[in-house]
Amino acid sequence: MSSEKPLRLAYLSYRSKPTVGGQGIYTRHLTKAMVDLGHTVEVFSGQPYPVLDPRITLTKLPSLDIFNDAYPGRFPAYWEFKSLPDVAEALQFSTGAFSEPMAFTFRAWQELKPRTGDFDIVHDNQSLGYGMLGINKILPVLTTLHHPITVDRRLELAAAPNWRKRWSISRWYSFVEMQARVARRMPRIVVVSENSIDDIHNDMGVDRANMRLVHVGVDPDLFKPDPSVQRKPEQLITTASADAEMKGLKFLLEAMAKLRAEGRDIKLTLIGKAKPGGPSDTLIKELDLAPHIDFVTGVPDERIVELYSESEVAVVPSLYEGFSLPAVEAMASATPLVATTGGALKEVTGTHGETVLQCEPGDADDLAAKLRIALDDPELRARIGAAGRERVSELYTWRQTAIRTAEQYREVIAMRAHTKADR
Repeated sequence: MSSEKPLRLAYLSYRSKPTVGGQGIYTRHLTKAMVDLGHTVEVFSGQPYPVLDPRITLTKLPSLDIFNDAYPGRFPAYWEFKSLPDVAEALQFSTGAFSEPMAFTFRAWQELKPRTGDFDIVHDNQSLGYGMLGINKILPVLTTLHHPITVDRRLELAAAPNWRKRWSISRWYSFVEMQARVARRMPRIVVVSENSIDDIHNDMGVDRANMRLVHVGVDPDLFKPDPSVQRKPEQLITTASADAEMKGLKFLLEAMAKLRAEGRDIKLTLIGKAKPGGPSDTLIKELDLAPHIDFVTGVPDERIVELYSESEVAVVPSLYEGFSLPAVEAMASATPLVATTGGALKEVTGTHGETVLQCEPGDADDLAAKLRIALDDPELRARIGAAGRERVSELYTWRQTAIRTAEQYREVIAMRAHTKADR
């Protein structure tokens, strides 16, 4: 443990889904690792709320929950409006925009204003709403920016079938301009890959001098091979927000159909879910893959580890990733990985043929070819699986993430103190 004084951290996350999506997973593991280092952490979050270590305080800052799982896109009833951020959230949503980040940061600002003496620093997990500008005036602030959402917008616009859909996507992603404006005014941005540094600078105009690289981690004592679990022949596993264009699931489905047409009994465990009637659900039915895909949601990490141990090959078919927790979790589990080179994946997963089998993003034929190679060569699978685990254990652990992030906290606090001293 560092001999320096432990820090008091206010950690902000506008939504923190515990098992799917990087925000909730990053929140849970980073804050636990911070407490393990001796720091004090209080998490401020909107719905869905995170699963946290019992040593960590959760302060709920509920949104209007417009985008809940049961009724996504609902408009709240009048009696649900209890504050100005509630009104702002509904008004922005009424224009077709995603309104949670902006409203959440105003709620957080209201909550933190009377409590500035309770914290040394605020860590914002990619909310980047206008309220962060107010928070930055009362407390030192550091922001994690996993990747610029401009990439998601660009990919979805390219896949849109008509002008109406493109207009809708443009309105939804209008919050991205707010995030860029706020990010340019934050004193320190932590990014998770070299690739993200380039993309954030080019797409959002953030000064490279304000960004620092801190890799995301994995718990190698949790995500590890389980010799008591037998791998199932021709079993694949992937983690995906099934209808997010960026995740490239349709190319994995097409590759799977090609391999099954060759007579292979390919099966897929998909950690995530597809919206009924959505693009992935429709494609699964068109390719007659439903009997061969098992959707898994809401399970603990221990079950995910077991699923990796059951699978012969893990797949990350993404068109773009700012880092990819599923990739490093699969590698830590010694499950051989087939992944695209989209975004930071080439940087994160290592050398083709040694720690991963890499393919071109958006190319179902290339993905099928790499899966074919992996499935036909058990010695190659064992070698890549072992080398992948070694790479992750050396480079990507939550403890290392926490140590390096805490170093950035101290730098930001020192910058703040220096600025005040100069006034």
